[in-house]
Amino acid sequence: MVAEAPAPLLPPVAAAPAAVVDEAPAPPPETPEERAAALERMSAEVAACTRCVLAGSRHHAVFGEGSTTPKLVVVGEAPGADEDRTGRPFVGRAGQLLTKMLAAIGLPREEVFICNLLKCRPPNHRNPRPDEVAACKPFLREQLRLLDPPMILALGSPAARELLQTRRGIMSLRGRFMKTRDGYRVMPTFHPAYLLRNPVAKRDTWEDLKKVAAALGLEIPPRG
Repeated sequence: MVAEAPAPLLPPVAAAPAAVVDEAPAPPPETPEERAAALERMSAEVAACTRCVLAGSRHHAVFGEGSTTPKLVVVGEAPGADEDRTGRPFVGRAGQLLTKMLAAIGLPREEVFICNLLKCRPPNHRNPRPDEVAACKPFLREQLRLLDPPMILALGSPAARELLQTRRGIMSLRGRFMKTRDGYRVMPTFHPAYLLRNPVAKRDTWEDLKKVAAALGLEIPPRG
């Protein structure tokens, strides 16, 4: 939990279900089979979602992908053009960098689960709007409940702010472990898209990733 008082929850849209209410989540499924089946059902629900205006402009909703028993859950901001086209998360240039970032701490992409705060692409690369975040928040919260990850890597300000319920930016949040209201451990760090525009920030991100590796008991492969 962040040290300062959390900001009020973003206002829910009318169509948002009761899951928007800030209640303690139910326990995750007991077996991997139950977990996989629940995620499959949820993926179909996301694919058919019309809770906000983004449903009218998307090509594909992007539920997320990866291990159903992940060592780490990665949460980004929203799908981009490549993700909207393919229906898969982090497959463009930023996604290729993310894959390298994970590999650098000994985590194959197949051993994590990767998703976004929003499941649909905002047009013209704009930031998510509060009503869109409110509509999608129940999906992310349910994903985390089902996956029950030991740690979350929050990429960029929108993901970190929503997970931690704060208005602080990524510059002040990154580099130290925090907890969500549901008790998930979070490491905020820079989004790979930001790193592509600002390569100097890769050094700070590498320090953040090394902390994640140490906390998860990972052996960092030799570099080069």
